[in-house]
Amino acid sequence: MATALIVLAAGQGTRMNSDLPKVLHEVAGAPLLVHALQSGASLSPSRVVIVAGHGAEAVTAAAHDWTPEADVVIQAEQLGTGHAVAQAAPALEGFEGEAIVLYGDTPFIRPETLEAMIAARAAHDVVVLGFEPGDPARYGRLVMEGKSLTRIVEFKDASDEERAITLCNSGVLCASAPVLFDLCAALENNNASGEYYLTDVVELARAKGLSATAVTCAEEETLGVNSRADLAAAEAAFQARARAEALDIGVTLTAPDTVHFAFDTVIGRDAVIEPNVVFGPGVTIESGARIRAFSHLEGCHVSRGATVGPFARLRPGAELAEDVHIGNFVEVKNAQVDEGAKINHLSYVGDAHVGEKTNIGAGTITCNYDGVFKHRTTIGKRVFVGSNTMLVAPVTMGDDSMSATGTVVTTDVPEGAMAISRAKQENKPGLAKRLFDKLRARKAAQQKKDS
Repeated sequence: MATALIVLAAGQGTRMNSDLPKVLHEVAGAPLLVHALQSGASLSPSRVVIVAGHGAEAVTAAAHDWTPEADVVIQAEQLGTGHAVAQAAPALEGFEGEAIVLYGDTPFIRPETLEAMIAARAAHDVVVLGFEPGDPARYGRLVMEGKSLTRIVEFKDASDEERAITLCNSGVLCASAPVLFDLCAALENNNASGEYYLTDVVELARAKGLSATAVTCAEEETLGVNSRADLAAAEAAFQARARAEALDIGVTLTAPDTVHFAFDTVIGRDAVIEPNVVFGPGVTIESGARIRAFSHLEGCHVSRGATVGPFARLRPGAELAEDVHIGNFVEVKNAQVDEGAKINHLSYVGDAHVGEKTNIGAGTITCNYDGVFKHRTTIGKRVFVGSNTMLVAPVTMGDDSMSATGTVVTTDVPEGAMAISRAKQENKPGLAKRLFDKLRARKAAQQKKDS
């Protein structure tokens, strides 16, 4: 059966105290909205509809970055969750499959939980996701009779008996699209808030002779983000889960609490991650690689046996082959570094290709930017680049070539050749002593004057 996701992302999030739409605040390097879409993507949905409102243009751009085929509809007035779901009806006209309602500010619903909801739909018309929190006081309660869900009651409207119920409503709901939209069309707003509540569809379904049930999940899956404190809690929850998963698959984290993952970090077993490493989006670390302390990586690939850091930075487009060494205070950007090459300290290599077993000396810089355009540097195999070499791109150093220390390379270096480009040294006898004597006398005179 085909599945559609309806992701509610229209809220302003006033408690965030921000100009940014709430669903665009980031956890682990990705907007909250992307986390919700990523959860739903496990169902291979044939349709995705995002209900936007506040900051709709920015929300649309972020949604299309992750899910280009998503339809974005606008909830011009925020009249409740039921009203928000109803805005998706025109986009899903004629769609007969399953519809799952998710929330752009609830990032951690597990794919397995959504699959369980789909499975429960085989026996029931409406499936609601419930959970049992440590403190249920503020949540709506799911009133069950056996396996049947009879209604959802808000805490403020609940009787003492209903308040004693510990099974609470997450808001996530699944039904066939035609049933869901028929129920939403029948919602009324005769309540204190004047809003159309999605929770009311359960009673409406029962009144129409339809059945409803609840599937349960762990409380941490339902964590919603409504404030900066919630955002910090969501980040902490994500990091704790990511660290535990890394350890479980055989990654060594020598100080787990100091390592920060992105939402899409991939690390192979037997990789070693030292303390205070930060992974930005788009990083893959192969088995057996080592990332040393205080390194920052984003948009890069590190192959088996490679070593990075300490205090290194890999930027987007960095591709490290097997057994590459990237040392302290080295930055690599948009560069391919081939097997066994070494860039051990204090260098910048950008927009470049470094060949096998090449050694890049300390202080080397690929001068890749002329103020308007980026240019590429090509360094061949088994090249020895002397310390403090400036490679003014576009330029090529052939296989087995060399540059002398302090050389500025402005033209191609042929295979096997040595490039030397620096001013001839000239020593002036006694000049240093005379200069220091003069400066010290001037400093003493100034001190006497000041006193």
